[in-house]
Amino acid sequence: MRAQPPASHYIDGAPVEDTAGEPIDVIYPYTGEVIARVHAATPAVLDRALDAARRAQADWAARAPVERGRVLRRAAELMRARNRALSELETLDTGKPLQETLVADATSGADALEYFGGAAATVTGHTIPLGGGDFAYTLREPLGVCAGIGAWNYPTQIACWKAAPALAFGNAMVFKPSELTPLSALRVAELLTEAGLPPGLFNVVQGAGAVGAALVGDARVDKVSLTGSVDTGRRVYAAAAEGIRHVTMELGGKSPLIVFDDASVDDAVGAAMLGNFYSAGQVCSNGTRVFVQRGLEARFLERLTERSRAILLGDPLDEATQMGPLISAGQRDRVTGYIRAGLDEGARLVCGGDHGGRNDGFFVAPTVFADVHDDMIIAREEIFGPVMCVLGFDDEAEVLARANASPFGLAAGVFTRDLSRAHRVVAGLEAGTCWINSYNLTPVEMPFGGVKASGVGRENGPAALEHYTRLKTVHVGMGGVDAPY
Repeated sequence: MRAQPPASHYIDGAPVEDTAGEPIDVIYPYTGEVIARVHAATPAVLDRALDAARRAQADWAARAPVERGRVLRRAAELMRARNRALSELETLDTGKPLQETLVADATSGADALEYFGGAAATVTGHTIPLGGGDFAYTLREPLGVCAGIGAWNYPTQIACWKAAPALAFGNAMVFKPSELTPLSALRVAELLTEAGLPPGLFNVVQGAGAVGAALVGDARVDKVSLTGSVDTGRRVYAAAAEGIRHVTMELGGKSPLIVFDDASVDDAVGAAMLGNFYSAGQVCSNGTRVFVQRGLEARFLERLTERSRAILLGDPLDEATQMGPLISAGQRDRVTGYIRAGLDEGARLVCGGDHGGRNDGFFVAPTVFADVHDDMIIAREEIFGPVMCVLGFDDEAEVLARANASPFGLAAGVFTRDLSRAHRVVAGLEAGTCWINSYNLTPVEMPFGGVKASGVGRENGPAALEHYTRLKTVHVGMGGVDAPY
């Protein structure tokens, strides 16, 4: 077990073990070997974590915001200094290639800690003059204890995207990572403690759905932030509603990427590949429905096929590797099932569709389908693997209607040299996050989130303040009270 953590959980500033919880084997997706074992949180562990968070939060909220920010900025510096070790752990945890984790995982987590560390001291209210000397003012107050529930595709980044704004604005957090990737969040917790975060403010508990459900339904929790599937989101939303809790949910997608015939072919192909094959396609915002205007379709497919076939699959710890395996055997089988469905429904397989010549790990080769119709399963359901659907279109009105004909609304992209058309199309797209002549870039300064079944609320940027604080309004009467009785 080459990645065994000191203990399964991290509570009140220290590792905590309780072997009474169900064992969870951590599988390295490249070899299938067990690299660590943790135990699911028992009720006693959850109680300990929530009690610690509740106890620590009030003192933390009372501290000067600049002091809270200083801790987060120190944590960002530590994370950057140890990027190599954190990236190697992330690769073992997820199977993502080191070429990717070195630039996209701990680094983006550090960006979030730094950004919200700087934002902590900028939070202010408003003064509202009311006439006659009366006025009102507003205050931003922390929510209290936040429950964070992470996904397995970006465990370090997601932990930081949730913890950084929560802590910056005076909250405490109990974070449950995915049971498939339980290791990285423990290291985030250790780094926060080393940076000076007081005990009890960021706690990590392990477990699957039952632990998440217990966390979401606990009366000590004031807010829930989830990254996960739509089905999980529905359950979490319903459970949180029982306690009238604040909720942020970033869920799934089936996002459209629209390529007009005046676009740069290489730029559009590169964006489509980033939006389908990065992280082996396991990215919620991926542009998996690639609409290409018919005048460009043949050239687009030719260049796409050429570049997709050149992607190097292999050992994720080899920095030359460009794509690693999927997270698990179950996910690999799910994705290959969708590939069979695409073939059965008559889509044309342009490249991929197999394991890329790999007999090791949970690999699926970069796969491209052409001649895809809107009603095919592969064009309607989220696959969460390296499977791209290319759909032809004729004009702007047609493609906009087809792009919006989905229950999802997480993301969308437009490629065109006509910027008037780009802004016009983006204005008509039913998606929470859009890109023009780029795709899947999510700097922390930019709010990120979806509409429709893809979620509620926003992560990152100034919008996060709305979701990790509550507004208090104070009316100040400067004269006498005029009562009618």
